[in-house]
Amino acid sequence: MIQLKNVTYSYNHQPLIQDMDVTFEKGKVTAIIGPNGCGKSTLLKLACRLLRPQKGNVFLEDQEIGTFKGRTFARKVSVLLQNNPIPDMTVERAVLSGRYPYQSPFKTYGQEDRTITEYAMKVTGCHSLRYKNMHQLSGGERQRAFLAMRLAQDTPVIFLDEPTTYLDINVSYEMMELLREQNQKLGKTIVMVLHDMTLALNYADYIILMENGKIKACNSVLDDELHHCIGEIFHVKIQSFSETDRSQFYFVKR
Repeated sequence: MIQLKNVTYSYNHQPLIQDMDVTFEKGKVTAIIGPNGCGKSTLLKLACRLLRPQKGNVFLEDQEIGTFKGRTFARKVSVLLQNNPIPDMTVERAVLSGRYPYQSPFKTYGQEDRTITEYAMKVTGCHSLRYKNMHQLSGGERQRAFLAMRLAQDTPVIFLDEPTTYLDINVSYEMMELLREQNQKLGKTIVMVLHDMTLALNYADYIILMENGKIKACNSVLDDELHHCIGEIFHVKIQSFSETDRSQFYFVKR
């Protein structure tokens, strides 16, 4: 479980997040949505200690995240951002580097590291790209390779900022299916910023709806009040294909 308690963060003296309290439930998929510039990515970065709050605290398993040593934290939390530095190495080597939290100066990559790397490349569709340099990949291929790196890190918590960036529609759904499988079969806690609300409603358990640096709603995807709040902010109507099955939603413009 990850908790932000009374967290405030400002940039250039402009408040972006103010007195925020929010919990990301263990073993669940949470999507953060909201208009551009509302603070979604800032919230995610605060939750995974890429940013430090000016006020308040962030806890992982009841321990303040700033107190974790680097490698210990990296064994618990992995992060995929929108704009990642592109390493000058093959895909296979890049994915294998995701095992860095488990290494020491006197230890080389072992069989377990390579087995997990193979699994990560296979499930993300990177297996055929293994000998290509990361700079040779298309945007979509590179995004899959970055996700494979995070899966190879094998953490119980995964943060993702716009994981479907650069992906075609069909590949976006494949990626979301993969993340949902990681959650359901392996119990991963997944928190992701999404701009596609249809993907968020289809694949998340909970949605955090933000506006102007504040949380407007934090509810199950089944919650009618959440749907109403989304409609108010984005001027859309949410309708399910089935009144009893939450597996598919679509949007209708008002």
